[in-house]
Amino acid sequence: MPEIRHAPTAVHPAGAVTARAAYWRTNLRYLGTLLAIWFLVSYGFGILLVEPLNRVKVAGFPLGFWFAQQGAIYLFVILIFVYVQLMNRLDRRFEVDELPGGDPR
Repeated sequence: MPEIRHAPTAVHPAGAVTARAAYWRTNLRYLGTLLAIWFLVSYGFGILLVEPLNRVKVAGFPLGFWFAQQGAIYLFVILIFVYVQLMNRLDRRFEVDELPGGDPR
């Protein structure tokens, strides 16, 4: 089982936030941004902007229809992979990443 290291909880000098708070603030910013993109594509392109987008055809289908039926799902899967990459980078930055094979750094 891989070793999981936890972020330090000590408060930095001059009243700075703890490393744990900075980690979660960044995590929530990632989540908010990615969910806003997904909302824009699924609700905005698939519902609100469907009429203008339907003037464009993709493989014979109106683009607005495609976003409503397929595009939002594809984008959601892509956003999952983006989130994984962002979180792996964030974990390494805060030294809370899972080490393969349980080897300490």
